[in-house]
Amino acid sequence: MESKIKISFPDGNTREFDKGISGAEIAKSISSGLLREALAIGVNAEVWDLSRKIETDASIKILKWQDADGKKSYWHSSSHLMAEAVESLFPGTKFGIGPSIDHGFYYDLDMGSHTLTPDDLVKIEQKMFEFVKRDAPFIRTEKSWEDAVAYFKQKDDPYKLELLDELKGQQISFYTHGNFTDLCSGPHIPSTGRIKAIKLLSVAGAYWRGSEKNKMLQRIYGISFPSQKDLDEYLFRIEEAKRRDHRKLGKELELFVFHDIAPGAPFWLPKGMIMFRELEKFLREELDQNGYQEISTPILVKKDLWEQSGHWAHYRDNMFLVECDETTYALKPMNCPESTYIYRNKIRSYKDLPLRYSEIGRLHRNEISGALGGMFRVRQITMDDAHIYCRPDQILDEVNSLIDLVARFYAIFGLKPMYNLSTRPDEAMGDPKLWDRAEESLKQALDGKSLKYNLKQKDGAFYGPKIDVQIEDALGREWQIATIQVDFVMLPERFELEYIAEDGSRQRPVAIHRAIFGSFERFIGIITEHFAGAFPIWLSPVQAVVLPITDAHMPYANKVADALRSANVRVELDDRNEKVNYKIREWETKKAPYMLIVGEKEKSNNSVAVRQHTKGDLGPMILEDFIRKIAKEISEKSLT
Repeated sequence: MESKIKISFPDGNTREFDKGISGAEIAKSISSGLLREALAIGVNAEVWDLSRKIETDASIKILKWQDADGKKSYWHSSSHLMAEAVESLFPGTKFGIGPSIDHGFYYDLDMGSHTLTPDDLVKIEQKMFEFVKRDAPFIRTEKSWEDAVAYFKQKDDPYKLELLDELKGQQISFYTHGNFTDLCSGPHIPSTGRIKAIKLLSVAGAYWRGSEKNKMLQRIYGISFPSQKDLDEYLFRIEEAKRRDHRKLGKELELFVFHDIAPGAPFWLPKGMIMFRELEKFLREELDQNGYQEISTPILVKKDLWEQSGHWAHYRDNMFLVECDETTYALKPMNCPESTYIYRNKIRSYKDLPLRYSEIGRLHRNEISGALGGMFRVRQITMDDAHIYCRPDQILDEVNSLIDLVARFYAIFGLKPMYNLSTRPDEAMGDPKLWDRAEESLKQALDGKSLKYNLKQKDGAFYGPKIDVQIEDALGREWQIATIQVDFVMLPERFELEYIAEDGSRQRPVAIHRAIFGSFERFIGIITEHFAGAFPIWLSPVQAVVLPITDAHMPYANKVADALRSANVRVELDDRNEKVNYKIREWETKKAPYMLIVGEKEKSNNSVAVRQHTKGDLGPMILEDFIRKIAKEISEKSLT
């Protein structure tokens, strides 16, 4: 019997270990420092507890706090620690689910008639710290399905029993630490003592399993860190995020508002539409230079189209449906299928390809009301879509060009892209060999540009793998925006697209789906928070404001404003009967890039006294010189 196994490390090195070695033992064999930092272990793309035995050859990665999966394990373990504290303080509580989330963790609780208060959160937090001191290990055990059901029947826990109904016939994993045991697939960190800094943030209502038909539970949100310094920095960022909230700034800066009359759809105000149009203009200029042709397709389409594309089976619950003349229509939730009708408008030759069709399309998606959140989750979406139809031998060039295009777009906003490669999901349509080919094309493009990327197994769309592009904002938050998807299946196969090849045969084109902003709504929400409302001058709704010192200086102020307008600068003239210092303070809060104060001296010298947002007084400047300066900053899309 083979007693040794081969372990491969991320740097490409391999070592032999005794069969049944644990992740903790591997970490210790490398260094005691690594063992102290280790939280979990990646084993063949799965995440395990460090205590689990490895029985076969495997590729591994020791996961620390710096690793995303390390944080997930840490926060998942923190949710279990919180549940133990709740059970200790409020016996009889029934537990729903308690996962990690992007930042922190939560647990759903059925506490009967008791409603949690802020004082309760303080008590739970204190009890968690008490339990941390015991440094109890997280112990994984496995039970038969029957034994697991018996255990939770004894505890009279309907929520765990419902979850077990979906796991019949399987071995069921449990985790125990201290006096708390929970149904859980893991993984967890070695022990509770690793959790150093804890803050319970809020309580919210949450329907069991997200369904409005089920009971409303109480959800406690929390966060934890390996040090108090990390927690303090996070709490500071939370407060800063509240200050930057795009819903608050959107209203204050008169960009957009929301009303109950149209849930999940913004009302764009005139200043917000200036930003919207500037983004459209910028996008169209770039695409015109990159060989795109703009199209527009209908918003309301018969369900037949969505049945043919596969969206009816995968996406029907998210569509708004309309019945007319005994026919079912849907407001389009995406632009993809309709672009095929443009392609099929005439016979295509291999010489015609690639065809790059862009569409700034209005989409509608029936998001549940509880998921709506300002511009970040809306029902009405304006997507900067494009569908590129090309030959298989053109895929790499097209994907390379798209990666370059995305990088240029984000550089304008001072944002650096990060990349994820998402592969075939379980519900994928089409031939696995085509998926392998598409995944290899995307991988080859990323590798060819020496770009670092994360591999997200089974996270592709149902019709194709994709490159997801993320950015990090001023608060260190990551946002997924752009996508590049290679599609051999949905559009080419289901819509029987063809082109005449050089040898006269009929061949299938490849479709590449791409979005750069993602959606105008979400992107504007993101950059509103990223810039805290102080947008780059080319995008700012008001680029300069003229402030006359007294009414006697109004004629000259009008002359300054007119000169700026003639230079295509967006300018406002503040002619209110208020003191200049008051106006300056107010325009600072409105994030105006430049304030131009004009009085007797400026009138005599044909100049302006210039103040720049956050930088203060720049001193006097001849009007023509200032116009050249601001026009240059606008044309160059300056960030400062």
